[in-house]
Formats: sequence, C-alpha cells, structure tokens
Amino acid sequence: MIGRSHTMSLYFSKLLPLFIYPLGLACLLLLLALLLIWKRPRLSALSIVMALALLLVGGNSWVANQLTRSLEWQNIPATLPNAEAIVVLGGATRPQIYPRPAVDVMEEGDRMIYGAQLYRQGKAPIVILSGGRTLNLQEVSSSESSDMKTLIETMGVPASAILQDATSLNTYENAVNVKKILQQRGINKILLVTSALHMPRSLRIFQKQGIEAIAAPTDFLVSQEELDFSEDTLASTVLNALPDARNLNQLTRSIKEYIGLFIYGLRGWL
Repeated sequence: MIGRSHTMSLYFSKLLPLFIYPLGLACLLLLLALLLIWKRPRLSALSIVMALALLLVGGNSWVANQLTRSLEWQNIPATLPNAEAIVVLGGATRPQIYPRPAVDVMEEGDRMIYGAQLYRQGKAPIVILSGGRTLNLQEVSSSESSDMKTLIETMGVPASAILQDATSLNTYENAVNVKKILQQRGINKILLVTSALHMPRSLRIFQKQGIEAIAAPTDFLVSQEELDFSEDTLASTVLNALPDARNLNQLTRSIKEYIGLFIYGLRGWL
C-alpha cells in the first residue's frame, strides 16, 4: 500500500507541470490553439499570445532571480554554531547505472561538499546522510545515502562518523527518519544542510518534528553580484530580459518549492 501511494504521488508530480509550470502550461495553450485555429481563430490567437507571454516572462532573468531569492535568502546565518550532528539531505546524485562509470553529482552536489566542510571545521562529530532511491530505481541501484557516503569519504569524512537514512523518499520522510536516528543517539541539535532554495520547506518540516534544526544552506542560485548585474546598465537589463532556458528552469524550481510549501502545509507537515 505504501509503495502504491508513493507511485501515485510520483505520477501526480509528473502531471502537475502540465497545468501549473510555465513550460507545460505554454504547451497546453499551444495545443489548444491548434485545436481552435480553424473554428475559433481569435481564441487560437489569444492562446498563442498567452503561451508566448508565459515563455517570455518565465525565461526572464529578473523574474526568475527575484522569485528564487525570495526563498533562498530567508535563512542565511550570520555564523553557524557547533551542533551535535550535521544532517545532509539527498537529491544531489545520480546512481551508477550504465553508462555512468561512477556516481554522478548534480547541481545540488554542493550539499555533500558543504556537509563535509562543516565536519572538517569541527562543527559536529557526526554526519547523517538522508536519502533513499525513487521506487523505479530501488531494484537497480543503491540508496542515495550510500552514494553520498562514498563521496564524502573521499572528502575526508571517516566512515565511523557517518550515519545513514536510506529509505526516505521525500523531505517529510527525511525529517521523520532522521528524528528516529537522533532519538537513538540522544541528539537534538543539528545543522541542516540542503540547497538554499529547498531550505525554507526543509527547516520548517524538521522543526515541526521537534528537532532543534539550524539552517546551513548551500547551493545558492542567486548571488548579490547577479542581482546587481541585472540592474547595472541598460545593456545588461536588455540582455537579462531575453528569455533563457536556464531562467525558465530556475523559475519552475522556485514555483515547485512554493507549491511544496502549500501542499505540505495542508498536510500539517510544516
């Protein structure tokens, strides 16, 4: 029953972009325009204009950066205190499946690097890696926490200092499963390491579980320099107004996080 529930959630997450995210919604509008082009040409033209507007606005650097910044800059610590454990959330690797020669690191791989750096700085004596593998990959690859363990050991974190949650499939399960590990060890104060974009939702979920979690964000997509450049000169303003696939992806990720905050709030997980 649990596996079926997760499968349904996975299908839902794949269908959702068609109705909410800019690219999927623009595609639906263009499809509607094709269906209406002969019988309702005005409505068809309106659908095309709306689709174009979505892509132009969604691919705009200023729009993408401002929405991303509204999430990423919420939990920037002045200094990080010492804690009892460092918790690093998954979502940062691709498994070693043919033709990959080894585990691949994605954009979010900064999470592992930063977690290892905090350990080597003496911020906590234990690193807890949290991340299972999506249902369709469970039979062909190891858990993500295992992949992360392999990688952070090469960064100087000894195996004796690493604990794993190898079964969680979402951020809520990250918090629930990590709480069990913390209770077994008599630990409560942690440094929570995840991407800055993901931090607002993650931090609230962990704190909802009664964990004294301190935000240690990394993997920032928006920096002060990038914000300043987008408003520096007329030329840069024009360049940043042009649509770009990276901006569209960044905006979509930000929208996804806001949707996640809304849905997790409805479920009482925040």
